[in-house]
Amino acid sequence: MTCFRFLSAALILTLAGCSIGPKYQPPVPHAPVVYKESPTQFKETDGWKVAQPSDAMLRGKWWEIYEDPELNALEEQLNIDNQNIKQFFENFMQARALVREARSQYFPTVGTTPSFNRSASSANLGASRGATSGSSGTATFAGSQSTLHALPLDISWAPDLWGKVRKTVQENQYAAQLSAADLENERLTEQASLASFFFEIRGQDALQRVLDDTVEADKKSLELTQALYDTGIDDQISVVQAQTALESAQAAAINLGIARAQFEHAIALLIGKPASEFSIPVRPMTTAPPPIPIAVPSQLLERRPDIAAAERNMAAANAQIGIAYAAYYPSLTLSASGGFESSTLHQLFAWPSRFWSIGGSLSETLFDAGLRRATVDQFIATYNAAVASYRESVLAGFQQVEDNLASVRILAQQIQRQQQAVASAETYLKLELGRYETGIDPYVDVVIAQTTLLANQQALISAQVTQMTASVQLIAALGGGWDKSQLPTASQVTQKPTKAQSAIEH
Repeated sequence: MTCFRFLSAALILTLAGCSIGPKYQPPVPHAPVVYKESPTQFKETDGWKVAQPSDAMLRGKWWEIYEDPELNALEEQLNIDNQNIKQFFENFMQARALVREARSQYFPTVGTTPSFNRSASSANLGASRGATSGSSGTATFAGSQSTLHALPLDISWAPDLWGKVRKTVQENQYAAQLSAADLENERLTEQASLASFFFEIRGQDALQRVLDDTVEADKKSLELTQALYDTGIDDQISVVQAQTALESAQAAAINLGIARAQFEHAIALLIGKPASEFSIPVRPMTTAPPPIPIAVPSQLLERRPDIAAAERNMAAANAQIGIAYAAYYPSLTLSASGGFESSTLHQLFAWPSRFWSIGGSLSETLFDAGLRRATVDQFIATYNAAVASYRESVLAGFQQVEDNLASVRILAQQIQRQQQAVASAETYLKLELGRYETGIDPYVDVVIAQTTLLANQQALISAQVTQMTASVQLIAALGGGWDKSQLPTASQVTQKPTKAQSAIEH
């Protein structure tokens, strides 16, 4: 009972102990009222527009906004089989384990060392028949034998008087939340990469269709020039020019296979499949980016997982300052031991066989040549660096949103003009073919018209692909469908993992 009362009093003292170190107050970054590059800020809004109402937000599976079943299926596979995401998940599980390790310091350490000892003293202890004093203080007779059974119980506890353990737990909880945000940021990065690669493939398929059509048109032109040459109407140079144009278009069509294959292999890696066993059917891109809800700039701070990670990093750095300050104060260690010991086993648990001891020690550093002050300064500098990193993450977030808003908006206008250029080039080629067939112009003018049309068609598809990938990057810059409310709480990161989560992978 005495031991119990002593430990209870120490527990009350711990619970009433103070927590030292600066109180955490995250900085409030400046957020603009509106996005400067939003189409809503421009009089000319032809082309791409943002979703209405203006306060709408992306939620959940953001890629479904593109209404492409094949993309949806690939994204679902990525969320399950992507190995980078799995690595970040295991990092998160490790961070959660560190929280539980830190919390274990709240409680006493209890141990036991049951023992059995059978010994015999030397017969030559000086007075061979007299008694001598043994190492335990008991009388030992020369040549005697003894047996000792012991069942001790040892308890040791260092109460958290100054909040060092509490700050350590908080630091690890913040670090676990940071790891959770890193996991979501990696997930978003991988999702955006897959969508970008997917639209790149669709763009390659569109280019392939254009070049295949060009090859077929060039074949017909070659047949025409050959027929005119055979009848003596045209000369051989027109045939050579037509042959050259055809072979150039065929070479360009073959070359497209390299980029498409590489994008396809990249997607296979993202969804955790061997590149040799994965393929995507050919389907040219025919859609434009959908309207994307961009909400208001102030919401960006709650929607980007990298900004959430930077904020949790600040909180963890602040807790480290408190841990460093705790080194200025004395540490108390309480210990108690008790149990049973007897020379005979059947008397081991008899009441007279009991023994116990209880005590405590207080330790305080009197001189450390400035070590503690330097440690505090170190973690203050770490915290200040974390604040700067957080502010930089916020600024980078706004920059990325503005960059991609400008890209999607301006590319929409460029695509409109480029479509007009393609239509004009088609008319140009049609007219030039007519002039060639009637003998007004040489075939080289037809080649120039063909080259002009192909260049404009390629530029149009390139702009369309760039706009689609920029829309993906805009969604990623907005945080996808994530928001800070999805970040696990302190109690959630403290919970034990499930059996599935803690299973060893094979």
